[in-house]
Amino acid sequence: MTGTLDGVRVLEIAGVGPAPFGAMLLADMGAEVLRIERPGAEMLRVERPSTGSADTVPEDLLNRGKRSLAADLKNPEAVEAVLRLATQADVLIEGFRPGVAERLGIGPDACVSRNPRLVYARMTGWGQDGPLAHLAGHDINYLALAGVLAHLGRKNAPPPPPLNLVGDFGGGGMLLAFGIVCALFERARSDRGQVIDAAMLDGTALLATHLHSMRATGLWRDERESNLVDGGAPFYDTYETADGKFVSLGAMEPKFYTGLVDSLGLDDLPDRDDRRQWPVIRKRLADLIRSRTREEWNVELAQRDICFAPVLDYDEAPEHQHNVTRGTFTEHSGVVQPAPAPRFSRTPGSISGPAPAPGRDTDAALRDWGFDQCEVDALRAAGAVAGPRRTGQHR
Repeated sequence: MTGTLDGVRVLEIAGVGPAPFGAMLLADMGAEVLRIERPGAEMLRVERPSTGSADTVPEDLLNRGKRSLAADLKNPEAVEAVLRLATQADVLIEGFRPGVAERLGIGPDACVSRNPRLVYARMTGWGQDGPLAHLAGHDINYLALAGVLAHLGRKNAPPPPPLNLVGDFGGGGMLLAFGIVCALFERARSDRGQVIDAAMLDGTALLATHLHSMRATGLWRDERESNLVDGGAPFYDTYETADGKFVSLGAMEPKFYTGLVDSLGLDDLPDRDDRRQWPVIRKRLADLIRSRTREEWNVELAQRDICFAPVLDYDEAPEHQHNVTRGTFTEHSGVVQPAPAPRFSRTPGSISGPAPAPGRDTDAALRDWGFDQCEVDALRAAGAVAGPRRTGQHR
């Protein structure tokens, strides 16, 4: 069985973070992703005593299931090779600052003139235009400008630097993959490709749509820790246990809250709808939960319909029975990692291989994409491409 994107060919111009993640999502669903990397690019590696081999470390998981071709994009012959590859591609992904791809000679106009059906996907932080478009930025900056960061964290402290999941991967790579699939769907009707401007700023703002809705209807207060989902409500927060670990409570709806307080034996708590009583409720919950270990609370509450879960770390999460049963995590090439998602009934996604060493597939990929061996040798001789010489094929 093959994935939903079997037969789709993707060129990924190597970058970091969101663009590789977007390409990984496509590869997980069966697309053939060929990553164009600079010659001499290094891969983080770790020796695994159990196998005696060197495997990629988790940072390289974003490149799982891809092939790698090393090409010097400052070499005109390498640029011409990429343009030729683009004629065989359905999608090209690049994550340069605006204008860089054009200066290299592989911008949208150059590629689409060769292949009008090409979906050309551009991943940036600030977008292709606007007064900040040419400047550097990171996840925390996009969250800040999108109005999201101001509402994160506790009210008596500065907004904390969050994990870069919201801007880079949610508002960035995931939005990029969504845009690509949308463009491919539209191409089936029009037989024409198009250029996608995917900006982490835009995606981050988009993720907060429901909060804008709540604010417009008077259900959101701008002060941090004064709302249901920002740590203000004592029944939607995390609490420390006796062993220094944590549990999460999400009993937002009245029926779940009633079940929670009944399970905890706290039937004498004040009215939860009176926000003035929230500090009292919070202290009662905190004192009680701190009286037992996380595992003791897990045994007591995990099977009750009260929106409870233990707070697990990256080592613990893959071992939880629900995640094991679901197959939420998998082990591939000696590395535990999240499994492809979402699930499909007929054409499930899969990890077709570990992250490749840079340039591992140069010769085989070029041949698979229409170059004969003489042309491959000529590109090598010109210093346009590099990588170990291999006769086998990855896919």
